[in-house]
Amino acid sequence: MKKRWLALGLVALVGAGGYWTFQENKYRLPGLLQDWRDPVQDNRPVLWQQGPKAAPAGTRPPNIVLIVVDDMGWNDISLNGGGVAGGIVKTPNIDAIARQGMNFTTAYAANATCSPSRAAMMTGRYATRFGFEYTAVPVQFSENLAHGDGVGPLKAVFHKELITPDIPDYPDMGVPASEVTIAEAVKAAGYHTIHIGKWHLGEAPGLQPQAQGFDESLAILAGGAMFLPEDDPDTVNAKLPWDPIDRFIWANLRHAVTFNGSKRFQPKGHMTDYFADEAIAAIEANRNRPFFMYLAFNAPHTPLQATKEDYAKLPQIKDHKTRVYGAMIAQLDRRIGDVMAKLKAAGIDDNTLVIFTSDNGGAWYTGIPNLNAPYRGWKATFFEGGIRTPFFMRWPATIAPGSTRADMTGHIDIFSTIAAAAGAKVPTDRVVDSENILGGPAKRQALFWRSGDYRAVRMGDWKLQVTKRPEKVRLYNLANDPTEQVDLSASDPVHVAQLRAMLEAQNKGMAKPIWPGLIEGPVRIDVPLNAPWKDGQDYIYWTN
Repeated sequence: MKKRWLALGLVALVGAGGYWTFQENKYRLPGLLQDWRDPVQDNRPVLWQQGPKAAPAGTRPPNIVLIVVDDMGWNDISLNGGGVAGGIVKTPNIDAIARQGMNFTTAYAANATCSPSRAAMMTGRYATRFGFEYTAVPVQFSENLAHGDGVGPLKAVFHKELITPDIPDYPDMGVPASEVTIAEAVKAAGYHTIHIGKWHLGEAPGLQPQAQGFDESLAILAGGAMFLPEDDPDTVNAKLPWDPIDRFIWANLRHAVTFNGSKRFQPKGHMTDYFADEAIAAIEANRNRPFFMYLAFNAPHTPLQATKEDYAKLPQIKDHKTRVYGAMIAQLDRRIGDVMAKLKAAGIDDNTLVIFTSDNGGAWYTGIPNLNAPYRGWKATFFEGGIRTPFFMRWPATIAPGSTRADMTGHIDIFSTIAAAAGAKVPTDRVVDSENILGGPAKRQALFWRSGDYRAVRMGDWKLQVTKRPEKVRLYNLANDPTEQVDLSASDPVHVAQLRAMLEAQNKGMAKPIWPGLIEGPVRIDVPLNAPWKDGQDYIYWTN
């Protein structure tokens, strides 16, 4: 510990300027310290383990590819709402996954931010069951948000009193090794397991993908990475000076990956292209054996960085940040199409279950309106815009093309659905919230969300949100009011009482958070972060 703080003290002497102000320089420390401990090395080739040269005779279990994108808004997908910039940016390849399979139109993220959503996907359990309540971030990240200007009269609240020696170091913030991941489950059933992309479920050696059931992992272990170096001749950058999260990202993230716990090294080219290329190579290596691939793109999460080629294709988008964001979406869609084309070229397309989703809704801090239209809310809110997520399944041998279902499902059901397809066992020694939805709707009564004192439940058509800051309940009937415009809490106390009782009963089974929520930050429901403050704007405080 003494060495750690000595290093921090030395690094603090480094000056800063430009986008990162001198007063905020200490928040550069996580990235600088990691550079000191684990400098980014030059690119090196990734050598995927090679499966059999020929496929075995007879039938075999399906291959499974779980594609998760990062912070993609409901309206970013042209099938849903038209696409970015009023429909200028289309997503034909992502749309095709839904059109050629099943579109679950009432699907939900397990949480409104990335880490807890991914923890639920990997385990089939509400992440709050094992204390993974908040997105894993360094303490300095929370301090950085508290340093921001807030929104009008709404200031961030930093709970310095919760900082104790019991808080795990950032690398130890992850899914406990005692949890059973879907990779561990299908590996036990004979699958070769591959992770490519974002992890954000623990960076300590015992919490990394290769220690949690993945045979091979090409990873961004943290919450994100630079898509290209900031000064790369092929990049077009869009910085968001109103956003303290963006300032922290540009200061601390690097253009770097790790392979099976290796030292960090530079990927080849733009991160989206790199992950797609490596996914294609891994499919080729494993075409003759059952494999499970968790392909977790970090796009379109900030930092906003497009290639010059993709940016040049969208001159009709006049706003720079929206043009960069749209270029990232177009690139992501194109490369997902390339991955899907590889499955077909390898002759395994018919017997491959592909699941596509986003970890949560589009982010308010991008400053881009309508990412989640027609729904209200953003990432970090339990309004539909924060948790209603695209959720498509394609499996030509089993799922009829053009299928749709409106039953309530989502991330929480990924575990048991994949396990059922793979013939894998679901743990019986703990509560598993996941259900297999391949054969029909889940049988649960309700879905729940929690982040500190902000909680929500949906039962049937009714949805209740409860906040402590502001102290308020919001009740909506989503059948009549899918965009949550009309709060019925005052006129329907019976449903409020019923749903609050359900929240209280469910919360009794949850665990104490492994690390505390140090920051409460204001998020306005109906406008992005860079919109001017106006009295009367609705808001919540998000705890992390």
